[in-house]
Amino acid sequence: MSGKRILLIVGGGIAAYKSLELIRLLAKDGIAARVILTKAGAEFVTPLSLGSLSGDKVYQDLFNLTDEAEMGHIELSRSANLVVVSPATADLMAKAANGLANDLASTTLLATDKPVLMAPAMNVRMWGHEATKRNVAQLRADGVTVMEPDEGPMACGEFGPGRLPEPQRIFEQIKAMLYGPSEFGRLSGFKAVITAGPTREPMDPVRFLSNHSSGKQGYAIAEALAKLGADVRLVTGPTQLPIPAGVTAVKVETALDMHKAVQANLPADIFIGVAAVADWRPATRAPGKLKLKGGEEAGMTLRLVENPDILKSVGIRKKDRPRLVVGFAAETSSVEKHAKAKLIRKGCDWVVANDVSGDVMGGADNEIVLVSQGKPERWPRMGKGEVATRLAKRIADYFHSAESAAE
Repeated sequence: MSGKRILLIVGGGIAAYKSLELIRLLAKDGIAARVILTKAGAEFVTPLSLGSLSGDKVYQDLFNLTDEAEMGHIELSRSANLVVVSPATADLMAKAANGLANDLASTTLLATDKPVLMAPAMNVRMWGHEATKRNVAQLRADGVTVMEPDEGPMACGEFGPGRLPEPQRIFEQIKAMLYGPSEFGRLSGFKAVITAGPTREPMDPVRFLSNHSSGKQGYAIAEALAKLGADVRLVTGPTQLPIPAGVTAVKVETALDMHKAVQANLPADIFIGVAAVADWRPATRAPGKLKLKGGEEAGMTLRLVENPDILKSVGIRKKDRPRLVVGFAAETSSVEKHAKAKLIRKGCDWVVANDVSGDVMGGADNEIVLVSQGKPERWPRMGKGEVATRLAKRIADYFHSAESAAE
């Protein structure tokens, strides 16, 4: 892949230094970058470092006669295949949303006729402010792709959503926008609903029943399908993971919430139930914190009721059943035997089975058996990202084989 060029606008903020890594990733993939550095951005990263990595002039001033003679802001705004703003500060997004143009960056954004991608970075309270929400909504309505920020600790000491998405995630989104479904979109036109992560079943306002699922495998599968062009809806329980680029997330807490969200996002072509959904929930939720009574003989009886079987509700669906229903079976013994039984009991087309008695839950690797009506496929131990890529390719092959047979 080569011959593509982006115009990178580097906004102000401590995350500006990550633009250097982004340029390096782009160059490694043959994608050229021309840089506009804002006045605030120059407080955190230098034109010299940006220019050295991009191999091009760094533009800074709207009223620089030399710059305007060499590459006027109108030409600059249209000289690339894609305009990327990273980090996209609250100020830059506000200007773009409201059509303001008082510096080189904002003027370029107003003058461009190319797709625009924004990777936000700001304080958690700024990201959650109503004004920012309005501006993001307006930008998206105008056709701008605004990524969801990452969640985590910030330089200001606070924690929450607002961190700049990691350069690799921005890079993947850039590739998807530059090359589109014609090169990466074997599943373009397909809708996939994926569940991921654990659910939490509250006992009282401070305690809940849950499990060790990290959500890594489900998120990786969502990302892999999105890279193939699928419209991916990720129904996710509580995790610490960033939402993958190109994926629409629905965040839930309980199994009941997850069940409702899945039903709301159907019909779909593909359903993959990766989430470790709690089978049981407390019959009642105490209104206040349950107190320790003390004493050796003291104890508590907790009555549980069954949660809805989300996978089965999709697998046996009579109307608008997904064309491919894939379940996950987390087992600690007789993995293949239990997977085959689950395939029939839940109405699945495939079941991805794994042994979770070791370090699979929360770990980086997985070793699976893909069970279907045919001969089971045993995959060697590999990273969860590799499992996801391989499964996504297997799904694309499945649909293309079906289409070829129909012809």
